[in-house]
Amino acid sequence: MPGLRSLPIVPLLTGLLLLAWPFLIGFGLAHNGLHWLLPLMALLLFLRFRQTRRQAGPLRVVTQVVAVAGITLCLASYLLKSHQLLLFYPVVVNAVMLAVFGGSLWSAMPIVERLARLSEPDLPVAGVRYTRKVTQLWSAFFIINGSIALFTALHGDMALWTLWNGMIAYLLMGLLMGGEWLVRRRMMKRDPQ
Repeated sequence: MPGLRSLPIVPLLTGLLLLAWPFLIGFGLAHNGLHWLLPLMALLLFLRFRQTRRQAGPLRVVTQVVAVAGITLCLASYLLKSHQLLLFYPVVVNAVMLAVFGGSLWSAMPIVERLARLSEPDLPVAGVRYTRKVTQLWSAFFIINGSIALFTALHGDMALWTLWNGMIAYLLMGLLMGGEWLVRRRMMKRDPQ
């Protein structure tokens, strides 16, 4: 019988949990259902942490830190019966991502360059400059998005919090990723080295 680690359903469930976090929290707060939902969410985040321990790559630690932060918020909310703590999860995620992306700008190789070199080890000089700019852009995004997420958490309006953290932020991330992909494709056609 295969172990729980080898089941492909665990990565799918944990990924869906992270995407659905704002909706689950909104639902739980609106229907007073977090007492049963919090342990389940903490368990799925723990499984996420365990599954990423075997992965390689520059974002492994980020995934682990975000999972630990989610577990901590779930447990603290459950024990303290202060479910408003859960509203700060998107703030923590943005802070961690900013630390990774922004912090990498002071290293020899920014995170986007590391990711680019996974598929293109001999990245040209223009590509190196480009990846640094993309890392700066993502850092700015995490500052702005994290600030708005913090505002929505402090404001306490669940509809606003869910709308921003559950839809608008994801749409903006998708637009940024898609826009970056289009710019990168255009650059590669112009400078095919």
